[in-house]
Amino acid sequence: MKPPALRPAVNPSAASALQRSARSTSAVVRQLAAWCVAIVLAAFAVAAFFIVRQGNLDEARRADAIVVFGAAEYAGRPSPVYRARLDHAYELFERGLAPMVITTGGAGADPKFTEGGVGRDYLSRRGIPDRSLIAETQSEDTAESAERVSAILRANGMHNVVAVSDAYHIFRIKRLMGRYGIVAYGSPRPGSVPHAAGAKISAVLRESASYVFWRLYPSWFPQ
Repeated sequence: MKPPALRPAVNPSAASALQRSARSTSAVVRQLAAWCVAIVLAAFAVAAFFIVRQGNLDEARRADAIVVFGAAEYAGRPSPVYRARLDHAYELFERGLAPMVITTGGAGADPKFTEGGVGRDYLSRRGIPDRSLIAETQSEDTAESAERVSAILRANGMHNVVAVSDAYHIFRIKRLMGRYGIVAYGSPRPGSVPHAAGAKISAVLRESASYVFWRLYPSWFPQ
């Protein structure tokens, strides 16, 4: 009969030290996670404050150009939101605030029309001379619109604009344009602040997320 196998002796002090070390590491990880969450939430809160504050301002004034940020179009016709932005830009042009209107936006899923082209054609039909209209038709999102419009402005010796979009969109637009050395004054389309509390919260959270993401990962956006 074989003698029972001997088990290595366990040092109680060493085992206790390992357990304490594991608990300490776990606590540090939890604290770091809590701090990260707190920082992100604080960033959201700060962004939301400035987004709402900017959305309540109309900074329309004389500038080199009026830029209308695109929205949906349907078979060559601007959606109600886009039409409202375009109508607001038309009114600013009629007030003599700028000699040029630039519309923005690519084709999206539409193989025939672009948001920028539809906006330009709409304003042309309303009576703005073609020499006063430029359409940016390649961008796929707000960041790309800001980049491409800024290039157009610099090529034409322009340095400041009145930016037309929805109220809670303006804050991010101004920061994006500023990245390329363009001063943007916000002029939101009338009635673009949601009335329902749920819709307002949703719009602010969406814009806050977009802005915070851009600030955290600026290298993901074109220079």
